[in-house]
Amino acid sequence: MASLLILAGSVALLMYGMKVMSEGLQKMAGSKLRHFLGTMTTNRVSGILTGAFITAAIQSSTATTVMTVSFVSAGLLTLTQAISVIMGANIGTTMTAWIMVLGGSGNYMQYVVYSAIVVAIACIYSNKSRNLGEFIMGLALLLLGLTTLSANAKGMHLDQNETVQAVFGSMSSHGYWSYLLFLLIGGLLTFSVQSSAAIMAITMTLCTTGVLNIYMGIALVLGENIGTTVTSNIVALSASTQARRAAMAHMVFNVFGVAWIFTIFPYFVDFVCSLVNVDPHSPASDKSVLAMVLAAFHTSFNLCNVMILVWFVKPLARLVSVIIPSKGSDEEDESRLMYISGGLMSTSELSILEAKKEIVLFAERCQKMFHFIPDLLHMERGDDFNKLFSRIEKYENITDNSEIRIADYLNKVSEGRLSAESKTEIQHMMRQVSELESIGDSCYNLARTIRRKRQNSSQLEFTEKQFEHIHNMFKLADSALTQMIYIVKTPELKESDINKSQNIEIEINNYRKQLKNQNIVDINDKLYDYQIGVYYMDMISECEKLGDYVINVIEIAGPKKTY
Repeated sequence: MASLLILAGSVALLMYGMKVMSEGLQKMAGSKLRHFLGTMTTNRVSGILTGAFITAAIQSSTATTVMTVSFVSAGLLTLTQAISVIMGANIGTTMTAWIMVLGGSGNYMQYVVYSAIVVAIACIYSNKSRNLGEFIMGLALLLLGLTTLSANAKGMHLDQNETVQAVFGSMSSHGYWSYLLFLLIGGLLTFSVQSSAAIMAITMTLCTTGVLNIYMGIALVLGENIGTTVTSNIVALSASTQARRAAMAHMVFNVFGVAWIFTIFPYFVDFVCSLVNVDPHSPASDKSVLAMVLAAFHTSFNLCNVMILVWFVKPLARLVSVIIPSKGSDEEDESRLMYISGGLMSTSELSILEAKKEIVLFAERCQKMFHFIPDLLHMERGDDFNKLFSRIEKYENITDNSEIRIADYLNKVSEGRLSAESKTEIQHMMRQVSELESIGDSCYNLARTIRRKRQNSSQLEFTEKQFEHIHNMFKLADSALTQMIYIVKTPELKESDINKSQNIEIEINNYRKQLKNQNIVDINDKLYDYQIGVYYMDMISECEKLGDYVINVIEIAGPKKTY
């Protein structure tokens, strides 16, 4: 019983160490990695190198793949670019196995682990090196989990346990059917624990203790390759069609690789064993070297798979387009979040970009909503008016829901292990979505004013001058919205960008003040009815409020965030 508890605890420690190490790296270079992924994918070769580098850096192919799917949904990557990045991620993830091989054995490792923990604690208590300390601590915990797992497995003497030997022996005695069985087990275990690293560690332990022969161990590794693709497909279920295709491409790529390797499975395993000078058929061979065989197979298999399929990226893109056809709808469903999903909750530092893209979309939807107002103002037919007003109401509900859902998402992200800079950034983003929702409210208030005028004073109409002034104010408000979207989209802002928006805001305020004074004069001169003057100034004042909300969004996004 104690041995089983140690076994479970060491696996948990390994998984937690991997998570802490990955998050520490992300805190040190999260934004740079996001920028790297978004820009270094101009062709399939650079895409593969990018995917391999990022996955090796953050030690999570799932995070890279899910991030890539989000980038496709955000329009930052095309489907073909995403496929090449995913191919690279499959190569980068093999680094994890080599870390286990190099760091999971040896009596000296406990000295390395505890020395690393001392260094990590010192770094964590130093503000300047906190992220580095978390990375070192994660690596130390990972290695501690590996060494504990290995030592405990050896102490259990599983190779001498007749029951264990009988179970694995019966499962391994059916030729290719046994390979398929272990393939299925590997896939299910990886999907269940959401960590191919943990299953790889267990596989290495079973092989090096003599419980499992190398052929069945490698079949488990192949199953892990398929099991890890399920996560990105689940994440993509609520995403755009292109994002779901990118996730499906990941699965098709890995399934294809498993399919062709199974046609030459024993020969390929023998070839890999010869590379590390191991005879898989000899009972006297050194079992401790089998961990290196697993790592070598994992790397060589993924390299070969990429070398085969790199020439067929476009056909692969066409295939997944057939598997996941376009919905063919005239208009994208605007009531859902397009760029962010819960799948990145395990990598909070890398989730921020997806939230930023959602905020950009939120801002664009606000401007689109505003563009309906001039059309509503001049709509003559009652049916058309009601239809357009209902559409504006729908957008108002969308802005309300977007604020709540983005804020909830940011709250969940903030619960993760974030750098101080990222926490401050999330606070600013929370304020932005609140101000954007207020812009949606202003657009809806403009529509309601137009409807009240139509219902209560249908015989009265704005004068030509009033129409001219309203449209001039609309143009100013639209210019403010356009500049706001540019600023929200632009990562590096100049002071001149902010000044331009502030100048538009000053112009809106001055114009509103001028029209307010003129309105009093025109009513006294009997140029139009008092009630029409009320509707007129309601619209002008609401545009001025909209401008205030716009400038709030801009100041939050600006280079100087001092409040």
